[in-house]
Amino acid sequence: MSIGFVGIGHMGEPMAHNLLRAGIRLTVWNRTLEKSRRLVAAGATPASSSSELFKRCKTVLMMLRDNQAIDAVLGRGSPVFAARVRGRTIVHLGTTSPDYSRGLEADAIAAGGAYVEAPVSGSCGPAAQGTLVGMVAGHAVAVEHALPVLGHMCRQVFQCGPVPGALRMKLAVNHYLIGMVALLAETMHAAGKAKVDLDLLRQVLDMGPMASAVSREKLEKLALREFSPQAAVRDVSTIADLVMDQCMEADIAAPLMQASAALYRDALASGHGDEDMAAVIHAFSTANH
Repeated sequence: MSIGFVGIGHMGEPMAHNLLRAGIRLTVWNRTLEKSRRLVAAGATPASSSSELFKRCKTVLMMLRDNQAIDAVLGRGSPVFAARVRGRTIVHLGTTSPDYSRGLEADAIAAGGAYVEAPVSGSCGPAAQGTLVGMVAGHAVAVEHALPVLGHMCRQVFQCGPVPGALRMKLAVNHYLIGMVALLAETMHAAGKAKVDLDLLRQVLDMGPMASAVSREKLEKLALREFSPQAAVRDVSTIADLVMDQCMEADIAAPLMQASAALYRDALASGHGDEDMAAVIHAFSTANH
Protein backbone atom coordinates (compact mmCIF):
# COMPACT_ATOMS: atom_id res chain seq x y z
CA MET A 1 0.00 0.00 0.00
CA SER A 2 1.30 3.43 -0.98
CA ILE A 3 1.91 6.23 1.51
CA GLY A 4 0.09 9.47 0.77
CA PHE A 5 1.61 12.95 0.88
CA VAL A 6 -0.51 16.10 0.76
CA GLY A 7 0.98 19.60 0.61
CA ILE A 8 3.69 20.00 -2.03
CA GLY A 9 5.09 23.38 -1.02
CA HIS A 10 8.55 24.73 -0.16
CA MET A 11 8.90 22.18 2.64
CA GLY A 12 6.62 19.39 1.48
CA GLU A 13 8.26 18.83 -1.90
CA PRO A 14 11.82 18.16 -0.65
CA MET A 15 10.46 16.04 2.21
CA ALA A 16 8.48 13.92 -0.24
CA HIS A 17 11.53 13.58 -2.51
CA ASN A 18 13.43 12.02 0.40
CA LEU A 19 10.70 9.42 0.80
CA LEU A 20 11.00 8.55 -2.88
CA ARG A 21 14.78 8.26 -2.58
CA ALA A 22 14.25 5.83 0.29
CA GLY A 23 12.23 3.60 -2.03
CA ILE A 24 8.82 4.36 -0.54
CA ARG A 25 5.84 4.07 -2.84
CA LEU A 26 4.34 7.53 -2.70
CA THR A 27 1.00 8.89 -3.85
CA VAL A 28 0.82 12.68 -3.93
CA TRP A 29 -1.88 15.29 -4.22
CA ASN A 30 -1.80 19.08 -4.07
CA ARG A 31 -4.54 21.64 -4.59
CA THR A 32 -2.30 23.17 -7.27
CA LEU A 33 -1.66 20.08 -9.39
CA GLU A 34 1.30 21.62 -11.22
CA LYS A 35 3.30 21.57 -7.98
CA SER A 36 3.29 17.76 -8.04
CA ARG A 37 4.98 17.60 -11.44
CA ARG A 38 8.58 17.12 -10.25
CA LEU A 39 7.58 14.47 -7.73
CA VAL A 40 5.65 12.56 -10.38
CA ALA A 41 8.68 12.75 -12.67
CA ALA A 42 10.75 11.29 -9.81
CA GLY A 43 8.40 8.32 -9.45
CA ALA A 44 5.46 9.41 -7.30
CA THR A 45 1.93 8.44 -8.31
CA PRO A 46 -0.42 11.40 -8.74
CA ALA A 47 -3.90 11.26 -7.24
CA SER A 48 -6.59 13.04 -9.21
CA SER A 49 -8.25 14.23 -5.99
CA SER A 50 -7.75 14.15 -2.25
CA SER A 51 -10.53 11.57 -2.09
CA GLU A 52 -8.61 9.26 -4.41
CA LEU A 53 -5.47 9.64 -2.32
CA PHE A 54 -7.26 8.54 0.84
CA LYS A 55 -8.74 5.54 -0.95
CA ARG A 56 -5.28 4.41 -2.03
CA CYS A 57 -3.31 5.09 1.16
CA LYS A 58 -3.51 3.82 4.73
CA THR A 59 -0.97 6.36 5.95
CA VAL A 60 -1.31 10.00 4.90
CA LEU A 61 1.27 12.68 5.65
CA MET A 62 0.07 16.29 5.54
CA MET A 63 2.41 19.28 5.27
CA LEU A 64 -0.20 22.01 5.06
CA ARG A 65 -0.12 25.70 5.92
CA ASP A 66 -2.98 26.03 8.41
CA ASN A 67 -6.09 24.62 10.07
CA GLN A 68 -8.35 25.56 7.19
CA ALA A 69 -6.23 23.70 4.64
CA ILE A 70 -6.09 20.59 6.82
CA ASP A 71 -9.83 20.59 7.48
CA ALA A 72 -10.55 21.03 3.78
CA VAL A 73 -8.36 18.09 2.76
CA LEU A 74 -9.84 15.83 5.43
CA GLY A 75 -13.41 16.97 4.83
CA ARG A 76 -13.63 17.71 8.53
CA GLY A 77 -17.11 18.67 9.66
CA SER A 78 -18.76 16.66 6.89
CA PRO A 79 -19.65 12.97 6.37
CA VAL A 80 -16.57 12.68 4.14
CA PHE A 81 -14.28 13.00 7.17
CA ALA A 82 -15.08 9.60 8.67
CA ALA A 83 -14.74 7.86 5.31
CA ARG A 84 -11.31 9.38 4.74
CA VAL A 85 -9.93 8.86 8.23
CA ARG A 86 -11.34 5.47 9.23
CA GLY A 87 -8.65 2.79 9.28
CA ARG A 88 -5.91 5.27 8.40
CA THR A 89 -3.05 6.97 10.19
CA ILE A 90 -3.03 10.73 9.70
CA VAL A 91 0.38 12.37 10.25
CA HIS A 92 0.25 16.13 10.79
CA LEU A 93 3.66 17.58 9.85
CA GLY A 94 2.82 21.28 9.91
CA THR A 95 2.62 23.87 12.66
CA THR A 96 -0.79 24.72 14.08
CA SER A 97 -2.05 25.56 17.54
CA PRO A 98 -1.78 22.74 20.09
CA ASP A 99 -5.50 23.04 20.84
CA TYR A 100 -6.37 22.53 17.18
CA SER A 101 -4.21 19.42 17.03
CA ARG A 102 -5.75 18.01 20.21
CA GLY A 103 -9.21 18.41 18.71
CA LEU A 104 -8.16 16.85 15.41
CA GLU A 105 -6.77 13.82 17.21
CA ALA A 106 -10.03 13.37 19.12
CA ASP A 107 -12.05 13.59 15.91
CA ALA A 108 -9.75 11.19 14.05
CA ILE A 109 -9.93 8.57 16.80
CA ALA A 110 -13.72 8.95 17.07
CA ALA A 111 -13.92 8.29 13.31
CA GLY A 112 -11.91 5.09 13.65
CA GLY A 113 -8.53 6.43 12.59
CA ALA A 114 -5.16 7.08 14.20
CA TYR A 115 -3.38 10.40 14.51
CA VAL A 116 0.24 11.44 14.88
CA GLU A 117 1.45 14.96 15.52
CA ALA A 118 4.89 15.34 13.90
CA PRO A 119 6.04 18.94 13.35
CA VAL A 120 9.59 19.46 12.15
CA SER A 121 12.27 22.01 12.92
CA GLY A 122 14.29 23.24 9.97
CA SER A 123 13.79 25.06 6.70
CA CYS A 124 14.05 24.15 3.01
CA GLY A 125 17.76 23.30 3.15
CA PRO A 126 17.49 20.65 5.88
CA ALA A 127 14.26 19.42 4.28
CA ALA A 128 16.15 18.76 1.04
CA GLN A 129 19.05 17.11 2.88
CA GLY A 130 16.81 14.93 5.05
CA THR A 131 18.26 16.51 8.19
CA LEU A 132 15.17 18.04 9.77
CA VAL A 133 14.62 17.57 13.49
CA GLY A 134 11.30 15.87 14.16
CA MET A 135 9.07 16.01 17.20
CA VAL A 136 6.35 13.42 17.52
CA ALA A 137 3.35 12.92 19.79
CA GLY A 138 0.41 10.54 19.90
CA HIS A 139 -0.64 7.10 21.06
CA ALA A 140 2.27 4.66 21.16
CA VAL A 141 1.05 2.34 18.40
CA ALA A 142 0.41 5.20 15.99
CA VAL A 143 3.77 6.80 16.76
CA GLU A 144 5.66 3.53 16.24
CA HIS A 145 3.90 3.17 12.89
CA ALA A 146 5.02 6.63 11.79
CA LEU A 147 8.61 6.65 13.06
CA PRO A 148 10.22 4.69 10.18
CA VAL A 149 8.70 7.07 7.62
CA LEU A 150 9.73 10.15 9.59
CA GLY A 151 13.26 8.76 9.81
CA HIS A 152 13.71 9.24 6.08
CA MET A 153 13.06 12.98 6.43
CA CYS A 154 14.71 13.73 9.77
CA ARG A 155 18.16 13.22 11.23
CA GLN A 156 16.55 12.67 14.62
CA VAL A 157 13.00 12.38 15.92
CA PHE A 158 12.20 13.23 19.54
CA GLN A 159 9.20 11.62 21.22
CA CYS A 160 7.15 14.20 23.11
CA GLY A 161 4.44 12.11 24.77
CA PRO A 162 0.73 12.55 24.07
CA VAL A 163 -0.77 15.14 21.72
CA PRO A 164 -0.18 18.11 21.75
CA GLY A 165 3.28 17.61 23.26
CA ALA A 166 5.11 17.79 19.93
CA LEU A 167 3.50 21.07 18.90
CA ARG A 168 4.16 22.60 22.30
CA MET A 169 7.80 21.61 21.85
CA LYS A 170 7.87 23.00 18.30
CA LEU A 171 6.53 26.35 19.48
CA ALA A 172 9.18 26.46 22.21
CA VAL A 173 11.85 25.86 19.56
CA ASN A 174 10.35 28.58 17.38
CA HIS A 175 10.28 30.96 20.35
CA TYR A 176 14.07 30.83 20.38
CA LEU A 177 14.49 30.85 16.58
CA ILE A 178 12.20 33.83 15.92
CA GLY A 179 13.80 35.94 18.62
CA MET A 180 17.30 35.01 17.48
CA VAL A 181 16.74 36.01 13.86
CA ALA A 182 15.02 39.26 14.87
CA LEU A 183 18.04 40.11 17.05
CA LEU A 184 20.46 39.28 14.22
CA ALA A 185 18.48 41.62 11.96
CA GLU A 186 18.56 44.37 14.58
CA THR A 187 22.30 43.86 15.03
CA MET A 188 22.98 44.22 11.30
CA HIS A 189 20.69 47.24 11.03
CA ALA A 190 22.34 49.00 13.98
CA ALA A 191 25.85 48.09 12.82
CA GLY A 192 25.14 49.44 9.35
CA LYS A 193 23.94 52.74 10.79
CA ALA A 194 27.12 52.86 12.91
CA LYS A 195 29.19 52.40 9.73
CA VAL A 196 30.52 48.99 10.78
CA ASP A 197 31.81 46.85 7.90
CA LEU A 198 28.90 44.39 7.65
CA ASP A 199 30.76 41.69 5.74
CA LEU A 200 33.55 41.78 8.31
CA LEU A 201 30.99 41.66 11.13
CA ARG A 202 29.45 38.60 9.51
CA GLN A 203 32.86 36.90 9.37
CA VAL A 204 33.56 37.70 13.02
CA LEU A 205 30.19 36.35 14.15
CA ASP A 206 30.55 33.26 11.96
CA MET A 207 33.82 32.38 13.73
CA GLY A 208 32.57 33.13 17.22
CA PRO A 209 31.09 30.89 19.92
CA MET A 210 27.51 31.93 19.12
CA ALA A 211 27.67 30.78 15.50
CA SER A 212 25.25 28.16 14.21
CA ALA A 213 24.01 26.93 10.86
CA VAL A 214 21.00 29.23 11.18
CA SER A 215 23.00 32.30 12.20
CA ARG A 216 25.45 31.81 9.32
CA GLU A 217 22.64 31.41 6.79
CA LYS A 218 20.70 34.44 8.03
CA LEU A 219 23.76 36.67 8.40
CA GLU A 220 24.70 35.99 4.79
CA LYS A 221 21.20 36.94 3.67
CA LEU A 222 21.29 40.09 5.78
CA ALA A 223 24.74 41.12 4.53
CA LEU A 224 23.81 40.57 0.88
CA ARG A 225 20.19 41.75 1.24
CA GLU A 226 19.23 38.53 -0.55
CA PHE A 227 15.97 37.21 0.88
CA SER A 228 14.98 34.18 -1.19
CA PRO A 229 12.82 32.26 1.27
CA GLN A 230 13.89 29.38 3.45
CA ALA A 231 11.17 30.25 5.94
CA ALA A 232 8.94 33.09 4.73
CA VAL A 233 8.01 36.13 6.82
CA ARG A 234 4.33 35.35 6.28
CA ASP A 235 4.61 31.91 7.85
CA VAL A 236 6.95 33.05 10.61
CA SER A 237 4.54 35.82 11.59
CA THR A 238 1.75 33.28 11.95
CA ILE A 239 3.93 31.01 14.07
CA ALA A 240 5.06 33.96 16.20
CA ASP A 241 1.42 34.57 17.07
CA LEU A 242 1.04 30.90 18.02
CA VAL A 243 4.08 31.19 20.28
CA MET A 244 2.57 34.23 21.95
CA ASP A 245 -0.70 32.36 22.42
CA GLN A 246 1.20 29.57 24.17
CA CYS A 247 2.89 32.10 26.45
CA MET A 248 -0.41 33.76 27.28
CA GLU A 249 -2.02 30.39 28.00
CA ALA A 250 0.80 29.68 30.46
CA ASP A 251 0.26 33.16 31.96
CA ILE A 252 3.87 34.23 31.47
CA ALA A 253 5.39 37.49 30.27
CA ALA A 254 7.38 37.20 27.04
CA PRO A 255 8.54 40.74 26.22
CA LEU A 256 11.24 39.69 23.74
CA MET A 257 8.87 37.41 21.88
CA GLN A 258 6.17 40.08 21.92
CA ALA A 259 8.56 42.57 20.33
CA SER A 260 9.73 40.01 17.77
CA ALA A 261 6.16 39.13 16.80
CA ALA A 262 5.40 42.84 16.28
CA LEU A 263 8.46 43.20 14.04
CA TYR A 264 7.36 40.30 11.85
CA ARG A 265 3.87 41.78 11.59
CA ASP A 266 5.45 45.06 10.47
CA ALA A 267 7.60 43.29 7.87
CA LEU A 268 4.54 41.45 6.59
CA ALA A 269 2.46 44.64 6.43
CA SER A 270 5.20 46.41 4.45
CA GLY A 271 5.10 43.83 1.67
CA HIS A 272 7.84 41.37 2.62
CA GLY A 273 5.62 38.39 3.40
CA ASP A 274 7.05 36.11 0.72
CA GLU A 275 10.68 36.86 1.56
CA ASP A 276 12.87 34.97 4.01
CA MET A 277 12.37 35.64 7.70
CA ALA A 278 15.66 37.58 7.71
CA ALA A 279 13.75 40.26 5.79
CA VAL A 280 12.40 41.29 9.19
CA ILE A 281 15.28 43.79 8.99
CA HIS A 282 12.96 45.96 6.89
CA ALA A 283 10.82 46.50 9.98
CA PHE A 284 13.68 48.48 11.54
CA SER A 285 13.47 51.03 8.74
CA THR A 286 9.99 52.14 9.80
CA ALA A 287 9.42 55.16 12.02
CA ASN A 288 8.57 52.98 15.01
CA HIS A 289 11.91 51.18 15.06
